[in-house]
Amino acid sequence: MTGGSFGLRFLRGLSGIVTAGLVVLAIGVAVTQYLGHSRGFPGPGGLSVAAHIVAAIVAVFAQRVTDHRRGFSAVLGAIVVFVATGLVLWTQWWQ
Repeated sequence: MTGGSFGLRFLRGLSGIVTAGLVVLAIGVAVTQYLGHSRGFPGPGGLSVAAHIVAAIVAVFAQRVTDHRRGFSAVLGAIVVFVATGLVLWTQWWQ
């Protein structure tokens, strides 16, 4: 993350925060599923856990691209982070 304009640095930081939040959310959903299953309560379900984990993995790889590239590639990586997060929130939380 050397150099670059303020806008790109801000975008990298914002997408990094979103990526970290998505990873924490995926861990939380997985732990909730595990605890629910082990205590006899319904959890979020395997599909929801898988969707969160896949989205978190996609976001981490996209964030890596955002952090290590410049220009359009960095912006595209950040867009992928926002889209992956938006898709998971839209499909798994706003039903």
